[in-house]
Amino acid sequence: MRRRDFIAGLGSAAAWPLTARAQQPAMPVVGFVSGRREDSAVASALFRKGLGESGYVEGQNVTVEYHWLDGQYDRLPALMANLARRVAVIVASSLPVAVAAKAATSSIPIVFFTGADPVRAGLVTSLSRPTGNLTGVTNLDSTLFLKRFELIRELLPATETIGVLVNPNNPNVEMRVSDIEEAARSIGQKISVLNASRSEDLVVAYAAAAQQRVAALVLSDDAFIGSQRELLAKLEVAHRIPTISNLKEFVMAGGLISYSATLDYRQMGVYTGRILKGEKPADLPVVQATKFEFAINLQTARLLGIDVPPTLLAIADEVIE
Repeated sequence: MRRRDFIAGLGSAAAWPLTARAQQPAMPVVGFVSGRREDSAVASALFRKGLGESGYVEGQNVTVEYHWLDGQYDRLPALMANLARRVAVIVASSLPVAVAAKAATSSIPIVFFTGADPVRAGLVTSLSRPTGNLTGVTNLDSTLFLKRFELIRELLPATETIGVLVNPNNPNVEMRVSDIEEAARSIGQKISVLNASRSEDLVVAYAAAAQQRVAALVLSDDAFIGSQRELLAKLEVAHRIPTISNLKEFVMAGGLISYSATLDYRQMGVYTGRILKGEKPADLPVVQATKFEFAINLQTARLLGIDVPPTLLAIADEVIE
């Protein structure tokens, strides 16, 4: 064989694997966006578990980009515009994120998690047949405010006014306040709405609640408020205002009570995987939460001078002694 032919043969042999690699499809990219801060290893682990159940392993046949907003909702328009140009699926964890994702694209599939009613919020046309490019999971947290009011009234039978803490900067605050007011009216409960969007606002809000002599405080589901659980637990004890949250982490941080639906991030992963395999969001019904958790911190109850009724202890899923 002539030397020139031998070298040419080597060149084509070396080029073959490069060509083969170039022809292999790139891994799909999933954009996972949460309104909360990056402190939920459990959430991402459950999401990856759901992906695995659908045949996708992060780093092997799918890439996941995680974006944790820590309540900085003003970042959403630019972030969603960027993701809409280059990802296969957007995972939107919280209502403001889902609304921003829907505004950014009508073609890229979106899998959401929200505590709100997704029909009322305009994300889907129905729970059973979502239509469009969105589906996901809802815990219908708006319906749980009634239960939280009832738990407070059982804990404090003489309750007259209950305070409700909301973040006025949350894009969906008007709908959330409307849900709270409707729940209060249904049982004849008087409420006082307090606002906080910064740490210093929380201090002012608790002082105002104490001045108004509210019997207890309900925390709205909001990324900023949820991220301030340690400070909220301290203010609760300092002002002696029993407080109930939608996050069990609040109770773990020293808060008194939490009542919430279990956050099914696993199902979000399952749906994401099914969509990557070719299913359409419109054919995947919105999943509703079926499991609820009630937690109570007896140490905090003692600090507040509250005797927790045996009836509440009997139904608690977790009791911190």
